[in-house]
Amino acid sequence: MLFKVLLGISLSLLILLTISGNVLVCLAVCASRRLRCLTNCFIVSLAVTDLLLGMLVLPFSALMLLREDWPLGPVFCNLYISLDVMLCTASILTLLAISVDRYMAVTMPLRYNSLVLPRRVAVVMVCVWTVSLGVSFLPIHLGWNTPDGTVQNYNYTNKTRECRFELNRPYVITDSILTFYLPLVAMCWTYHRILRIARAQAKRILNHRRISTTANFNRRCSTITTTTIVSTITAVALREHKATVTLAAVIGAFVVCWLPYFIHFTVTGVMEDSSPGIEYNVVLWLGYANSALNPILYAALNRDFRMAYAYLLRCRCPSHNGGRSRPPSPVANTAGHQLTEVTLLCGHTPTSCRAGLVEEDFMLHQINSTISPPTVQLSNGTTGTDVNGNEGSC
Repeated sequence: MLFKVLLGISLSLLILLTISGNVLVCLAVCASRRLRCLTNCFIVSLAVTDLLLGMLVLPFSALMLLREDWPLGPVFCNLYISLDVMLCTASILTLLAISVDRYMAVTMPLRYNSLVLPRRVAVVMVCVWTVSLGVSFLPIHLGWNTPDGTVQNYNYTNKTRECRFELNRPYVITDSILTFYLPLVAMCWTYHRILRIARAQAKRILNHRRISTTANFNRRCSTITTTTIVSTITAVALREHKATVTLAAVIGAFVVCWLPYFIHFTVTGVMEDSSPGIEYNVVLWLGYANSALNPILYAALNRDFRMAYAYLLRCRCPSHNGGRSRPPSPVANTAGHQLTEVTLLCGHTPTSCRAGLVEEDFMLHQINSTISPPTVQLSNGTTGTDVNGNEGSC
């Protein structure tokens, strides 16, 4: 009894965390104008999918785990299993869409706004839900997933009150490859490419900063030059480390949560064993935990979402940034946002989603074009010229 009480409390907390976290994501996008952009449609779709999973599936999964039987009959059992498969599949495929969207934002920043259009985002969402429906409701209610070809759970007696997800080899191989293994490979490849591009951008930024400062500053600004280089190296290195850690958390959480379940799912399906054990419940709820982590990994790590969360939790409107304007970021911070906000968290700049292209254009211009010589302010407060004869002030 004590074990069941502790288990019930743990499952209830996980369900509440899943529902509240994803509701907060949806409210943040609705309440903040800065978050209402096309690139956040995937984040909202992911939050809605995980919210439906937390409301329509997780309570019944907890009920069946605590009661050790299914009291609601075979019809509702098959409906519950179909919803479970559909929403989990939609969540995984939406994570894949997010990774591809970020990859396009980093590799093709100048063409991103012309490629990622509302109708194309809608087509991607329709494809996600079509595939999710195709591997859930259709085969389960037509008996394509069972070894004998009959609809599952109707051949059990009322006394057993079981709710089983029966599996055969063709269904398991098709479903696992289409909805997990291929998305896993694609996500690993896209995030690996994103990380390599982010590191290459950081190195180019540092090299151009070194060249521009050392070549254009005169000897009287040697102290300023050294300080500028050191501060830039430190800022970019720290943000590059943060980018690496964030990517590791994103892909690591996905693998840790879903890989054990799909390994068990594949092995059980190949063996055509439909008798769930304790290990099945463990890996199943580990996969469910990914829906509670998604609002943290894909939204709360974004500064705009964090600000919206803070104002929502304080019962304020985040639309106008609380009446306070944020000071403009220096170039070092621009490089940091390129590595964190733009590259990883799908919010193209901390200012607005539409401004991301402008910031990326600035980054590419800074890297690929000739940088105008900087100007300095002498110790007496007057404006000075650099070694090339350009006048100005810091």
